[in-house]
Amino acid sequence: MEATGQEYIPQAATHPLAQLVERVQDRVHEVIVGQHSMVEQLLAGLLADGHILIEGVPGVAKTLTAKLLAKLIHTRFSRIQFTPDLMPSDVLGTSIFNPQTSSFQFKAGPVFGNIVLIDEINRAPAKTQAALFEVMEERQVTVDGITHKMQSPFMVIATQNPIEHEGTYRLPEAQLDRFLVKITVGYPTLEEEIKILERHNQQAITELLNNMEPVITPEILDNARRQVRETHIEPKLLEFIAKITWETRNDRSLYLGASPRASIALLQISKAFSVLRGRNFVIPEDILNAAPAVLRHRIGLTPEREMEGATTEDVIKEIIARMEIPR
Repeated sequence: MEATGQEYIPQAATHPLAQLVERVQDRVHEVIVGQHSMVEQLLAGLLADGHILIEGVPGVAKTLTAKLLAKLIHTRFSRIQFTPDLMPSDVLGTSIFNPQTSSFQFKAGPVFGNIVLIDEINRAPAKTQAALFEVMEERQVTVDGITHKMQSPFMVIATQNPIEHEGTYRLPEAQLDRFLVKITVGYPTLEEEIKILERHNQQAITELLNNMEPVITPEILDNARRQVRETHIEPKLLEFIAKITWETRNDRSLYLGASPRASIALLQISKAFSVLRGRNFVIPEDILNAAPAVLRHRIGLTPEREMEGATTEDVIKEIIARMEIPR
């Protein structure tokens, strides 16, 4: 196998980023009990340079985990609490007249951060949701015909409650597609909940959070993302990714299939998963592990399958089950 003109040799040894990843995971689990899958997918999204959507019922540490991840990165952090009366200008910023200069000056909104936490994103109306389209896709904001670029790194971590909860709005498909992954968070096990109580009884979580020091600089993050992009993947696995996405467009259980953007996202997250597991090459299991998080918010069930109680995860499993996994 040729890679960049040189013979490619798979390395099962620990990836250079493995120590950094392990250190970050250890710091996160000093505060967060359990939720290993959520933490891993968050780190994968961070390394893949994409936006992340976290869905779960209130009280399962969605916001806390996002804040903790931002705390461990030495960058600017901003938080936006979405509400039904929030306007686009409250998020993006607005032009304000300056009487001293007799001109309008742009006052940047809270979205101008490096790590931006949008809490309860599905409580804002469609007009405010649409304000995020440009900044999430092109990493810039256009106000009054003037384009303002976002500083790197730029990452949106959004939390939302399940859509059947009171006071929530369904996010537009175009916006959902801009999230690299959607993480679903469930309740902790009984043993994990006991540990949560023990930890709260010993020390307030706010104290633990305030005592956290950054372990990742922007330079380290840029280097880590470059290494993820350079992770090797064989042509047959690229074809496997394309086939998975293609199958979603031809499945009778779905009225909406995944777009090529989903294929690219699946490639990026698969590479990030391989790095998290200490490898410099992608294996089929990385793709299989990444598929639910990448596809669940990009496909739409037909009303018939919804009435049967099926979920998008069920259909993803059905699609993969009938495919030949390359070895």
